[in-house]
Amino acid sequence: MTSRALLRKEVRLRRQQLSSTEQLQASEKLLLRLSTHKKVLAAQSIALYLNNDGELDTGLFINWCWQQNKKVFLPVLHPFCAGHLLFLQYEKNTPMINNCYGIAEPKLNVGKVCPVNKLDVLCTPLVAFDNTGARLGMGGGFYDRTLASWQVRNNPYPIGLAHNCQKVAQIPTEYWDVPLPEIITPARIYKPKNRD
Repeated sequence: MTSRALLRKEVRLRRQQLSSTEQLQASEKLLLRLSTHKKVLAAQSIALYLNNDGELDTGLFINWCWQQNKKVFLPVLHPFCAGHLLFLQYEKNTPMINNCYGIAEPKLNVGKVCPVNKLDVLCTPLVAFDNTGARLGMGGGFYDRTLASWQVRNNPYPIGLAHNCQKVAQIPTEYWDVPLPEIITPARIYKPKNRD
């Protein structure tokens, strides 16, 4: 097993062991951090995710976005382009299905798709992160492909969301990994020194 796979297994176990009380408290703290974030306040369209596998719960923040009349988008596995994501608008009555990984996503509706470069903020889940902004995902490369040229377009602004226990000393990186300019946990905001 590679060092990345071992790290992924270890940190996933950490977050899966958080109690429901710890998860709720983390979600409440996330809401406080995101609802006062300058980029979030200015955003009209925000891509999020529905938590799975012990990930930081975005449900409270999604409800806040709806109350603020911000459009929320969720990732959907691209039906014709393996390894890529589409982002579909998510509303209270959006029909949902489980994808091949067992993760709930909006039922594909071409009229609800938002091109990635039209999103203002993209909040990405992750398994582990370090002080450099390196992000270790689940291993499919979906978000690395999605964010491959965000710095060229300067849109959408990516923010990693994680529990405090997901921070590690160092992520073993690969050439395709896209570092994040900011990672938010319930305890603090991490901004790598070499980024804005």
